[in-house]
Amino acid sequence: MTTFYTRFYIAFAIFLCSYSVCSQNDFTIFFEPSFAVNHKVNDSYKVNFSTVARNYVYRDDEFEFTTRQLQFVHFSTYSFNSNHSLSGGIMYRFRENFEDRSNELRLTQQYNYAERPNIVRFGHRFRSEQRITTNNTVHRFRYRFTIDFPLSGEKLDIGEAYFVANAESLLSVVKADAPQIDQRFTTQIGWQWTENLKFQTGLEYRFENYNQTTQEILFILTSVILKI
Repeated sequence: MTTFYTRFYIAFAIFLCSYSVCSQNDFTIFFEPSFAVNHKVNDSYKVNFSTVARNYVYRDDEFEFTTRQLQFVHFSTYSFNSNHSLSGGIMYRFRENFEDRSNELRLTQQYNYAERPNIVRFGHRFRSEQRITTNNTVHRFRYRFTIDFPLSGEKLDIGEAYFVANAESLLSVVKADAPQIDQRFTTQIGWQWTENLKFQTGLEYRFENYNQTTQEILFILTSVILKI
């Protein structure tokens, strides 16, 4: 089953790239690697620290490899039970070092609900964010629906692979400007390398500002997730 999903995943990526590159000039591809550390303080409280780098791979009809931004993120999560949790996060994004754009401070409030009626887990995530730069503050509201399941058997064991997919809608509101609506679709395959280490890779396709002038962006994602 893992081989099937891998082949499908590669074919889907080639299709998206071919379609978008041929059909429009403002199509952009990013490569975005990340590294995250999770720590469970107790049964109810856990913390997460991560760093993410975003790099241009394709823009303005040319291939390149140029760093766009680097960000550092912290999340604290309080779980009421196995299904419900509340989180608060803070992120700082460095862009002035790489582009003529302001750095960004982002505050996040989040509610998450997840359930696993069988081998497939369903998740609902609601987020509100305040994106603060020197020019303005953008208020953003997000909803994401996620499914994930092991690709072999009924539960995920060490050395086995799993599949994750989600769809997310976003509304951004800023003073003296029209609201912006975005839509994102993500698919990833992950591997439980050890009890405390995971690796994920996948694609994310974004339709940004589609209520006005749509910009389509493809992300190539990789993540290493360490639990300590």
